[in-house]
Amino acid sequence: MNQLDALKQFTTVVADTGDFKQLAQFQPQDATTNPSLILKAVQKPEYLPLLKDTVAAHGKEPMDAQIDRLLVRFGCEILATIPGRVSTEVDARLSFDTAATVARAKRIMALYEAQGVKRERVLIKIASTWEGIQAAAELEREGIRTNLTLLFSFAQAVACGDAKVQLISPFVGRIYDWYKKSAGGASGATASGGWVEADNAHANDPGVKSVRAIYNHYKRHGIKTEVMGASFRNVGQITALAGCDLLTIAPELLAQLGSTNEPLAQALSASAAMQLDLPEVHHTEASFRYALNEDAMATEKLAEGIRAFCVDAVKLEALMH
Repeated sequence: MNQLDALKQFTTVVADTGDFKQLAQFQPQDATTNPSLILKAVQKPEYLPLLKDTVAAHGKEPMDAQIDRLLVRFGCEILATIPGRVSTEVDARLSFDTAATVARAKRIMALYEAQGVKRERVLIKIASTWEGIQAAAELEREGIRTNLTLLFSFAQAVACGDAKVQLISPFVGRIYDWYKKSAGGASGATASGGWVEADNAHANDPGVKSVRAIYNHYKRHGIKTEVMGASFRNVGQITALAGCDLLTIAPELLAQLGSTNEPLAQALSASAAMQLDLPEVHHTEASFRYALNEDAMATEKLAEGIRAFCVDAVKLEALMH
């Protein structure tokens, strides 16, 4: 059995791509997209017609409406290939506006429903800012399921659990990137220290440790929010989280897992988490903001992630003109 098939025994495998023509070979349950992945896809000749068709049919609508239609078009194509759910992202420029995020999410869901897609098959992706989490709480109460993304800290995960969101996407690779860069980025030890890859791999990877802490907290305290590790840099990060509720994986890493037959052991389990002595944590807005501010990595990566998605949203709009 290859590692991809072995992983599917413990974890729901999700494809992280806008390239829906690649999906069939990996047979994922779900799929996730984001503005950067859609931008990457529409620049390929095989996907350009989707953009052109959307502009031809809806070019007189406001740009934000055209973008939502394009995202939903991709989502519908993905849903035709997978049995589960697709995640579609609200414009990152709304990350600090609760009311606007709620309105945009409702419009995206209405577009899906107009195409005959049941809302159970769609997760609305929202950045894990305080405002985004409050928007998600409101949407969940109205039966619209959410995926809280750009999640880098335990505080963000706690607030998402309190908000009863459907799913969170803690970013493993970007956490790893930050710690590696802050340690000097060297691949081996020097007299002054530096990053030693072997010491920070697999279970010791800072991104893996972050997801494990969140997963154990949720399971220990009966929090129903699903944990979906995301943003992987290597296969070792994935195998170290085997047993996590879901893992969303780029096609290149899915291919690596599928071509490897090394044994794969379950690393996380709800039953093991239940045995841990972990305090229950909750956050008010003030304590959330303070905890996030105290976490330099999470503060920097959240801001950087929102900025990057905003840049790609603008680029996508430029292609629609």
